Amino acid sequence: MSGPPPAAGRHGLVRRLRGRADRSAGALADRLRSGELGSLPVLLSLASIWIIFVSLNEKFLSPRNLSNLSVDIVGTGMIAVGIVFVLLLGEIDLSVGSVSGLAAAVFAVLNVQHGMAEGLAVVVAVVMGTAIGALHGFFLAKIGVPAFVVTLAGLLGWNGLMLWILGASGTVNLDDEGLVALLTGHYFHDVAVAYGVAALGVAGYFLVALKDARRRVAAGVPSRTPAGIAARTAALAVVVFAAAFVLNRFQGLPLALLIFMVVLVGLDYVLRRTTYGRMIFALGGGVEAARRAGLAVAWIRISVFMVSGTMAAVGGLFLASRVTSASQASGGGNLLMNAIAAAVIGGTSLFGGRGRVWSALLGVLVIQSIASGVALLGIQAAVQFMITGGVLLVAVVIDALSRRAQKAHGRV
Repeated sequence: MSGPPPAAGRHGLVRRLRGRADRSAGALADRLRSGELGSLPVLLSLASIWIIFVSLNEKFLSPRNLSNLSVDIVGTGMIAVGIVFVLLLGEIDLSVGSVSGLAAAVFAVLNVQHGMAEGLAVVVAVVMGTAIGALHGFFLAKIGVPAFVVTLAGLLGWNGLMLWILGASGTVNLDDEGLVALLTGHYFHDVAVAYGVAALGVAGYFLVALKDARRRVAAGVPSRTPAGIAARTAALAVVVFAAAFVLNRFQGLPLALLIFMVVLVGLDYVLRRTTYGRMIFALGGGVEAARRAGLAVAWIRISVFMVSGTMAAVGGLFLASRVTSASQASGGGNLLMNAIAAAVIGGTSLFGGRGRVWSALLGVLVIQSIASGVALLGIQAAVQFMITGGVLLVAVVIDALSRRAQKAHGRV
């Protein structure tokens, strides 16, 4: 038989693997030097926060606390997803907190005080958020009023409308067994559900990544290697199955978290794999270039604010579900700042053109982890604000430095 002896074959295989590892490490180093940091900063921040808090209180990583954390992130996370769409255009929406509170108030009044069916009241509240977003987008795209001014007016006006709708009582309690209450109150206690969802997510990611790699190879553009896809899939499997294991040790998979994941996957597909998503990134990269390319700039702007208004309304319903009521405090406090901070901390650029839907998940995990850790330690809430503010500042600085590095390498 011909061919190298087994030892030589093994040495050759080792050399090839080392060569691939060196090339991968070199490519990673080049991306980091050119400012393409991806999710690395926020992942390091999240890991650091968890390590610090678990060293101070071991209950931080208990199944109960992590399960509560997974539900607490959903309301603000939904709102942050809409903010991601707006930030991709380099705009801002300051009205999302008030819109979320208004949606909760509209639902509560229609359902509890006027007897409207819960499903219909939910639809009315969400459609109202969409309409408000369309109104904001119209003033921006057609009239030329800056988004900051339009949405600042919305912040004040919609909050006032919420107070007027709630009336003298100021608080409307929801049915504890109703549809909206179950959004954050229902858990799938069967362990098979959490593990099944985890397996479905991992398999879906692997198949989509493999299909995308084959499509890119056929088009003659750079793509991930099968080994790289397998490594990423394995890393994802470790994370999601560990999460399923932890959740099953408490009450099982929360319905709220499942809905949030479905929304993230769906909107991520819209942004990264549809013509509409590519138009949003193109417009965020440069308005004039997008206009000369024939894009419907006004329509894209209006639609993005419609997404923001819709997600704000959905987030408001989840927040109302968490406390089973709508009150004058709905949509207030630090909700607006947390939603914007979540998108930015997660990696969405304030300058437009760069970001992902998953930024909302990572960012809100950081913010809510800080809040959870501070609460467990019995520290004043003021400390939470200071820590969150510091993390936000670091994220913005990293974003600015990243853009500077990309400009230096001719990638912006």
